[in-house]
Amino acid sequence: MFPRVPDRHKPGNPLIPNGFGVFYVLFSVIYLFLLHGFYSINSAESQNSPALNLAVCILFGGFMGLLDDWIDLRWRYKAFLPIFAALPLGVLRQGTPIMSTYIFGRINFTQITFWIIPGELIFYFGVIPLIVTVTTNTVNQLGGLNGLETICPSIVLMALMLASSPEYRVLLYIPLAVYLVLAFFNFQGKIFVGNTGSFAAGITIAAYAIIANIEQALLISILPYIFNSILKLLNIFLLRQTATLKMKDNILYSDHRKSLLTLIAFYKPTTERKLVLIVSGIFVVFACLAVLANLLT
Repeated sequence: MFPRVPDRHKPGNPLIPNGFGVFYVLFSVIYLFLLHGFYSINSAESQNSPALNLAVCILFGGFMGLLDDWIDLRWRYKAFLPIFAALPLGVLRQGTPIMSTYIFGRINFTQITFWIIPGELIFYFGVIPLIVTVTTNTVNQLGGLNGLETICPSIVLMALMLASSPEYRVLLYIPLAVYLVLAFFNFQGKIFVGNTGSFAAGITIAAYAIIANIEQALLISILPYIFNSILKLLNIFLLRQTATLKMKDNILYSDHRKSLLTLIAFYKPTTERKLVLIVSGIFVVFACLAVLANLLT
């Protein structure tokens, strides 16, 4: 039923079914629409519920990832696709135009005017698309090993749940549960979620943080993603070189430091599973910092 792609970090490059991220999109959207229906019955102000907005964003992300899986878009094109996924948040005015930052303090966009453009429009059609685009692309750029595309986003989602108020946590109960199931099989090398899963997970992370108004917790929790993307992009633009891992006797190593993975493998050649666990451990540290910082602010 699913196309098979080679697992390039296993001896013999066995073929693994790809695209299981569609299950994440399907079950998450069904759950969120049912949740929206529950809001509709119990509240008069349910036409623009957070559940509906998150469901639409996940659908956008899943479609864009599926499109990439189908026709293998060049990165320069798919880098801008998340901008369209941010449209529901902006058009439906989801999120609070008051952001807490560590450097500039609390920014109220409703009290800002840039030339003749109201600050609220800047937030909904400038800041939100930027957050969604950066988050989705950085999440999508860290992959290639069994478990990376599922375990790391799951850690970030758990951190965001802990950093948000209970009224928003309910949005992620089923999406997180489904992604953890996929992570179990992905880590074992039995399935790949594909770009469908990684795009949908990235947009879920960004959209949920915006809806729950925890953008500063988002920033801390995805710092490993951002660090990895900066390394990769600097080498692509300046040196015209891409980061690659090499394998010898089931040990992954690298002769350069052009990404988070190759940086670790350069200093500590190890197996695929241990490398994934090391990276996951880094995400756990930053997830804890994000939750702690949110509690202190």
